[in-house]
Amino acid sequence: MNKKKLYDACLNLLKEKISIAKQGMAEAQASANNETKSSAGDKYETGRAMSQRERDLHARQLAELINMQKAFSAIDPDKTCLKVELGALVQTSTSMFFIASSLGAVTVDKKQIMVISAISPIAQTMLNKKVGDRFKWISNEVEILSIS
Repeated sequence: MNKKKLYDACLNLLKEKISIAKQGMAEAQASANNETKSSAGDKYETGRAMSQRERDLHARQLAELINMQKAFSAIDPDKTCLKVELGALVQTSTSMFFIASSLGAVTVDKKQIMVISAISPIAQTMLNKKVGDRFKWISNEVEILSIS
């Protein structure tokens, strides 16, 4: 697996998600602005409140995505890691992990890689381990096969 290619795929996915969150915010704001005052004022206020909640939801998602993007900017995809750390691509006997940010499953070259935060429970279990080290995860013995 090419770590640089995975890194670029993650950045592209983040950019796409940021764009969707911005679009959602804009649409929710437009919906709130387009609510017309009816004779039953409660209906107007309820519609505006719902639009505002939706806009706030998209704003929180956007803030989280921007934080993920910042976390990715701290990673050098060309660095070869000798132990499990931020920026490491880790092949275990069960799965492949990229220690970066909690982006979830990303598929590159028909391979699924779990992109996880360094503070996730499994990353915490793997941190500072080297090739050949083993650890217990959900009652399974897992071996680290490679790190890059």
